[in-house]
Amino acid sequence: MYTAGTAFLEALKEAGVSYIFANLGSDHPAIVESVAEGVANGRGFPTLLTCPNEMVALSAAHGYAQVTGEAQAVIVHVECGTQALGGAVHNALRGRVPVLIFAGATPYTQEGELKGTRNEWIQWIQDIADQRGIVRNYVKFDYEFRTGRNIKQVTHRAMQLAKSDPQGPVYLVGAREVMEEDATPVAIDMAEWPAIAPLPLRDEDAKALAQALSQAKRPLVVTSYVGRNPQAVSELTQLCHRLGIAVLEQSPTNVNFSPDDPLYMGHRWSEPHQEPVLAEADVVLVIDSDAPWVPSASKPNDKAAVFHIDVDPLKDDIPLWYIKARRAFRADGATALAQINAALDGMTVNAAAVEERAKHYTAMHDKRAAELTRREQPGDVLTGEYFTAVLRKHVDADTVVLSETITNYPTIANHLRPSRPGSYFLSGGSSLGWNGGAAIGVKLACPDKTVIALCGDGSYMFTVPSSVHWMARKYQTPFLQIVYNNGGWRSPKMSALAVHPKGYASRANSIGVEFDPAPDHSAIAAAAGGAYARKVEKPSEAEEAIAEALRVVREEKRCAVLDVRIPHL
Repeated sequence: MYTAGTAFLEALKEAGVSYIFANLGSDHPAIVESVAEGVANGRGFPTLLTCPNEMVALSAAHGYAQVTGEAQAVIVHVECGTQALGGAVHNALRGRVPVLIFAGATPYTQEGELKGTRNEWIQWIQDIADQRGIVRNYVKFDYEFRTGRNIKQVTHRAMQLAKSDPQGPVYLVGAREVMEEDATPVAIDMAEWPAIAPLPLRDEDAKALAQALSQAKRPLVVTSYVGRNPQAVSELTQLCHRLGIAVLEQSPTNVNFSPDDPLYMGHRWSEPHQEPVLAEADVVLVIDSDAPWVPSASKPNDKAAVFHIDVDPLKDDIPLWYIKARRAFRADGATALAQINAALDGMTVNAAAVEERAKHYTAMHDKRAAELTRREQPGDVLTGEYFTAVLRKHVDADTVVLSETITNYPTIANHLRPSRPGSYFLSGGSSLGWNGGAAIGVKLACPDKTVIALCGDGSYMFTVPSSVHWMARKYQTPFLQIVYNNGGWRSPKMSALAVHPKGYASRANSIGVEFDPAPDHSAIAAAAGGAYARKVEKPSEAEEAIAEALRVVREEKRCAVLDVRIPHL
């Protein structure tokens, strides 16, 4: 037996897929049969994992790809399952995560004309005009299998697009009749389906950037995710040390630069004030950032020379976008930084100017560091700052941290201070519910690592914890999940007050964002997946609670959830 379904699974294997995160339905008989046949005959197909929720499935594939760079596959059920992917497909697009999503389609025959024809009533109501259109705004490529004869070639084209910069999700559809077709095996040479090689700068552009940065009085690098490639971090560090360049992160999603480095100026999110280091910069290099500043609140001065490097510098899929850069370069961040460093090798650099810049920025760094230390001191109330500082002592070189703490993003970045490239991740998008599934994917990819997922109480509920913790128990992917519980959605409250600081909402007792009565978050995980569950309400409880939770994860090999009660929103 060799069907189109078999060919599809074989293509995924050839493309290096290890796991298929699947939510199966009535459109997948060919897949189910081919998986069973593959097991019986030792074809070595990717492992199929049962995912009770589609958002969790795609988030797991997302997390796996983030730590490995390897695209995984997700299977969902017709247009219903496609819609149930929810915001996870937004996260994959904005996070530039390579993943292949496959959905069945309702059969296109109804009187027994072909194998796989309609035989259930739901197949009429699941027939829509444009199933692929549901996700077309969020994928790099969408296509429908029309015959089993070229199913492998189409799959490899989709994967080639997913893995080429800017990376992202792709979406394929196949009706039952097509997937049930008898097929002829096709030999594929994977050397003929490479991802596009990283783009470099032109040599003259690398030299021009090196000169502009070396001659600036207050040079500054702004980045959000150059650290997606750990090699870029070492190149950026080398460049900044050679020239005394400061680094400011805007909504960082990775470790881009060590927060302990004296040239590190911190990070911004959506704070409503001008950033001093950005205002004083005369040359700003933006590298790998979708929104390097929020100009209504903070931006470079009008005389600053702004340069921009990105694999997608025009942000083709963001309709309103511009940063008034003098030059924009389409190039890979790590490659470009290495070229700029190489260009400096042939230049004479003013050592006194470098020393002056370094002293200036070091003073700013030290002042900021002292303020963060002050905020970490324990008091009568358990704060996110104190709890995170305690957690920091338990994060070792074998730990991967995921953060989806939303209004506590700054708190985590400030007080966890992750410094190892490849050890800290945000989703890269803004749709909540990523962290639980992502933790499963990361643990599958790195079984010897300790995985810690940090989230707000709102984002915890979005993760579908009943599905997440059932999967974690079934597939033996234990992780520690910490809920920074402030009793509701603080983000919409902050947004409302920013626009209407003295309006009715500012005086209202309730504005529809409070979780009252409070759910027992950790108990949900205990019921669904046998997780260790504990509330943490006092500063004195933090140290012991974290230590015990990590012991459970590492020794008992089961999840732990800490419900950390910080001040109410």
